[in-house]
Amino acid sequence: MKNHSNDSIKVPSLKLYHELMAKKVGDILLVSCPYDAFIMEEEGRLSTRIINEYKGLNLSKPPRLTWVSSASEAFRRLENKKFDLILAMPSLDGMDVYTFGEQVKARYSELPFFMLLHNTCDIDKYICVDNSTAIDRTYIWGGNADLLLAIIKNFEDEMNVAFDTENGNVRVIILVEDSPYHYSSFLPVLYKQIVLQTLSVIDESINEEHRLLKMRGRPKVLMAHNYEEAMVLYEKYKPYLLSVFSDMRYRKKGVEDEEAGYKLLSKIKKEIPDLPVLILSTEERNRKKVLDIPAVFINKNSNNLNNRIKSFFVSYLGFGDFVFRLPNGKEIARARDLRAIEKLLSEIPDDSIVYHAMNNDFSRWFMARSEFDFAMRLRPYKISDFPDARELKSFLTESIHARRKGSRQGQIIDFDSEKLDSDTDFMKIGNGSLGGKARGLAFIASQIKRDPSLQNKFPDVDISIPQTFVISTEGFKSFIEENRLSRLLEPDNAPEDEYIVAQFVEARFPVGLKKSLEAYLRNVKYPIAVRSSSLFEDAHYQPFAGLYNTYMLPNSHPDFEKRLERLIMAIKLVYASTYLKAPRSYARSTMHRTEDEEMAVILQQLTGKAHKQYFYPSISGVARSYNFYPISHLKAEEGISYIALGLGKIVMEGGQTLRFCPKYPQFLPQFSMINDILENSQKYFYALKLDEFPDDEKFISESPEDPTIAKIDINDATDHPVVRSLSSTFHVQDNRIRDSFSNKGFPILTFANILKYNSFPLASILEEVTKIGRKWMGASVEIEFAVTLPENGTQKAQFSLLQIRPMGRYKQNLKVKIGKDDIKDAFCYSTMSLGNGEYKDIYDVVYVDPATFDPGKTIEIATEINKINALFNENNKKYVLIGPGRWGTSDRWLGIPVVWNDISNVGVMLETTIESIKADPSQGSHFFQNITSLGISYITVSDKGEDFIDYEFFSCQTCETTTTYLKHIKFENPIKILVDGKTSQAVLMPYKKEEPDDIMDDIPIVDS
Repeated sequence: MKNHSNDSIKVPSLKLYHELMAKKVGDILLVSCPYDAFIMEEEGRLSTRIINEYKGLNLSKPPRLTWVSSASEAFRRLENKKFDLILAMPSLDGMDVYTFGEQVKARYSELPFFMLLHNTCDIDKYICVDNSTAIDRTYIWGGNADLLLAIIKNFEDEMNVAFDTENGNVRVIILVEDSPYHYSSFLPVLYKQIVLQTLSVIDESINEEHRLLKMRGRPKVLMAHNYEEAMVLYEKYKPYLLSVFSDMRYRKKGVEDEEAGYKLLSKIKKEIPDLPVLILSTEERNRKKVLDIPAVFINKNSNNLNNRIKSFFVSYLGFGDFVFRLPNGKEIARARDLRAIEKLLSEIPDDSIVYHAMNNDFSRWFMARSEFDFAMRLRPYKISDFPDARELKSFLTESIHARRKGSRQGQIIDFDSEKLDSDTDFMKIGNGSLGGKARGLAFIASQIKRDPSLQNKFPDVDISIPQTFVISTEGFKSFIEENRLSRLLEPDNAPEDEYIVAQFVEARFPVGLKKSLEAYLRNVKYPIAVRSSSLFEDAHYQPFAGLYNTYMLPNSHPDFEKRLERLIMAIKLVYASTYLKAPRSYARSTMHRTEDEEMAVILQQLTGKAHKQYFYPSISGVARSYNFYPISHLKAEEGISYIALGLGKIVMEGGQTLRFCPKYPQFLPQFSMINDILENSQKYFYALKLDEFPDDEKFISESPEDPTIAKIDINDATDHPVVRSLSSTFHVQDNRIRDSFSNKGFPILTFANILKYNSFPLASILEEVTKIGRKWMGASVEIEFAVTLPENGTQKAQFSLLQIRPMGRYKQNLKVKIGKDDIKDAFCYSTMSLGNGEYKDIYDVVYVDPATFDPGKTIEIATEINKINALFNENNKKYVLIGPGRWGTSDRWLGIPVVWNDISNVGVMLETTIESIKADPSQGSHFFQNITSLGISYITVSDKGEDFIDYEFFSCQTCETTTTYLKHIKFENPIKILVDGKTSQAVLMPYKKEEPDDIMDDIPIVDS
């Protein structure tokens, strides 16, 4: 493809490439809470990530990130050091981000100040305000480290473009986009494609040094936000244009113009007819119009947006290794990292080692990789300090080994099949992202290493994360691309889940990844949990909790090949879950595209012990630093925990578990009376089968019954030591429960030994872990854990941290007051409500009819809800959903087992308590976490106290739809719904004619 150029511009020589990209971002001040800083540094390895992901982008000296958690500390750093850029996130300690920005500009007017928002939820609050000149640019941070790299490179491009174009004939791409959400999504894609495309066209006959130098002449990306800015860039860099990527609708002469992009590109094409240009728009009607320019059209909502941009590059646009040498310059070996050098040193001839040491090549190479302290420690040594070359080799080997070993503690270690260290807690394969779940694990592992206070408080307990092996998102991308599975997102009507699973199972697994798994599996002899860790999981605001599949593998088959096949099958199924209906539906509700989702996979040692043919932990559970429904003397900030015997599946799916506040472990309202204990105690638990190996058909079945998991009745496991340890005994004749196990009665799982007699300090550990977790993450946290209790008294108890994520919390910034008149007029009132805001645009109520409700038919009721929910897909309207028991529970006897796809259009959820279903209010399950993160108010109407719901009011209304178990009422006027986040009150009342006619939607905003 011929690109527009100016014939008078000289082609640069290789010598000139040394002068390109001269201005770089060297020091960045990051102002945020600790967890945000950890994400931004991409698990503490930003330099490595930049080198690996953008190899050849002249990043031999990666930017240095200095993190502070408050504005005051930021100003202290600014007084003592020059920074090139400030990145600030809204979660600052002690000052509003705009006030901070204004004060920075007042003192350092030329210092760029960029703001990073957690997600699209914050756009209205932080962008749609008069921010004057405090913020130079705003980006939407979605947890992908590629955005940070793109921000840095885009800023460097702006600094270097004038010199590099004039002197090096460097090409320019202009991106015209006014939406922070879209340009935050486009920039990483553009830079990745520019790098890949440039690498592919460089003459392979030139040497590595020249290739790296010439990469400095890659195209620059310049951004404009309106028509006038775009024209200024166009006129200035017209001779160097490679392409223009433009939105269709943005401002022209201060007014939004729906054809601004059309006008801009039409003008440019008249002057440069052969210039390829691209329109990116959400409005499909523009597709035909842009043919008149002519330009290529891509819909921003396309499921394959990234691939389409990649296709545009292909169709329309056409640091290195340590090289061991002999004194005569002959190359004898190469090493890409410290591990490779350490391995090669013993094989390299003595005269080569002496040659490089005399020239300070080792020190210089380490310096280029930001190993500054290590390089400076090597530099003072001279050849004369060592009696012979063998001593020099030994010194270098020991120094490098000590450096690598020291850096491994609390760090993410790259997997090396030849040097697999069984003592390493956290390993990673691939250069992609860890994903949200694994990132949380890596974060807390690093914090535990840095801060030993937690372990010091409980010296008799081993507090750690289980050994973890992460297949980064790079593996997922390779798998998808090699098998062209992104085509499954192309049809307007996506295929059914069964078809998607079948396609993934039949797909070819990457050969390199399979070899790494072989090495891994030969070194691990324990049961494995194969868990998802997508980019979107455990993110602020939309956690995507529990939407993807987890598989438990006994890893005990005598045939190694069978074990490997089953592991690969489990990974494929986790990959497949990315494309399934439920996560796709949830993604649409959060403004995410499934195509943007990338899946890392965690292979984690399963915590627990074997009991005959079963394997399970003594205790598993969830601890939350914030209790949405505090009762009696409990306070919300004191948190809440849910525990169960066995695997955590029962907790995550909302089954019958024990709920308590870690600060008051003996205060158990659900165990207040003997009948309550008998009714509410855990009746069964889940364990991994060690001696059964289901065939592929059973393993990939969509059946809710996992073929590798056993559901065991407590009464059938009384010979298990842990069951005896955690159980009390119900003596029927005396109608008494005693706090110890006895064969003369019935076992009742009360955990009295733990919570009452403190034989293991579970409550204290949970209280401490949630407290420091909240401090580290700068937000309320939810922690999944498992405990293995010693059975012989000689081993340490083990407390395993399985997951940590920020909780979804509601902002209480909308002033909502519920008065006595409101309660009097209401048809529903609750004192246990979660949310905050006023709803004025909901016309529909869907409720489970108490007259026909059958607790044995909850699965059928969930199916009916799915069908009614589908009626709302087209009009984008929301409705109130009312039903008994826990919504989203996997235990059909505790409520209605809906999944997200069944209720994707719900606006307010309401759970009622009835005699036939005995269940505590929801808040321990994955389903509840996702509901609250979306700002969906969750209201509980108790059958005790002041709460009420008037079903007679519903019976007076005309039903829009009636099914066996449901009734759907569509009101002529909107229902008025008030939810007060401060008092936990909520009312639902009919429309009043005297109310103003202007109807607005004040859906509450989620905050972590």
